[in-house]
Amino acid sequence: MDYKHAGVDIEAGYRSVELIKEFVKETNRPEVMGGLGGFSGAFSMAALKGMEEPVLLSGTDGVGTKIKLAFLMDKHDTVGIDCVAMCVNDVACAGGEPLFFLDYIACGKNYPEKIAQIVKGVAEGCKQAGCALIGGETAEHPGLMPEDEYDLAGFTVGAADKKELITGEDIKAEDVLVGIASSGVHSNGFSLVRKVFEMTKDSLDTYYDELGGTLGETLITPTRIYVRALKALKDAGIKIKGCSHITGGGFYENIPRMLPDGIRAVVKKDSYDIPPIFKLIQSKGNIAEEMMYNTFNCGLGMVLAIDKDIADKAVEILGGAGEKAYIVGACESGEKGVTLC
Repeated sequence: MDYKHAGVDIEAGYRSVELIKEFVKETNRPEVMGGLGGFSGAFSMAALKGMEEPVLLSGTDGVGTKIKLAFLMDKHDTVGIDCVAMCVNDVACAGGEPLFFLDYIACGKNYPEKIAQIVKGVAEGCKQAGCALIGGETAEHPGLMPEDEYDLAGFTVGAADKKELITGEDIKAEDVLVGIASSGVHSNGFSLVRKVFEMTKDSLDTYYDELGGTLGETLITPTRIYVRALKALKDAGIKIKGCSHITGGGFYENIPRMLPDGIRAVVKKDSYDIPPIFKLIQSKGNIAEEMMYNTFNCGLGMVLAIDKDIADKAVEILGGAGEKAYIVGACESGEKGVTLC
């Protein structure tokens, strides 16, 4: 008896590391120290030089049940982008720059080529966010997970000068809400999506005219990463007073998280384009409108609070950064929360 017969293939692990090295290398930043394969990832604190009062920010998350689509479609090169996005968007939301990222893959059986595709997506997400992939772990769990399944999670560390943190404390009545378009469902609400649509290959391969593609292609579209967009606003001198990453809990849970007491956000539902996938989910599932906005991003991946005098300029800058952005509402005095009208 040996470890391989017990279900853990060490040689496959070595092969996986070799396959992912090229992807990891593409994410390197000058602060990265050492190479892949050490017991820990090293990152120089030189990234914090010049900050008056450097603050470290961190974020961790997974892909959720969206990963089920990757299994059914046998497409594994985009869920890594989702994983990175869920972490780095939270750091950027607080005003930070993501510096480095680590991933964790748990699998029933290590198929090196599949692992390489997953990490390829993680590396692509890191490149989009401008952070380095400095380490990770692939763990085989024979007997605990089916051989053809895996789970993926990640962790990021970022930094910001304390004076540049986005805290929401300065938000006042009449500040404007700027929404940045999502790329689709992102990585939240898939437990409901999987109840609305039959999760089979035939169902996912079904073409919908209103989607301009198949259901599977639309649903597996990776989460948009907003790090560079928010940096473009900062570089242009636009002060972001508050920032909300619209994830699980939709509008009702996430927008109030950026608000101070005594301020209410009012979002106009007709102020932006809602992607067809959300209308399809709602109609197919007979889902109440309030539940849609309490579960999904409904077309907005980020909502920002900006001074009304520079809100139009912010939309213009975001457009120049490649984002669709809209003025979607405003803040008013009242009980902390959000009103959709």
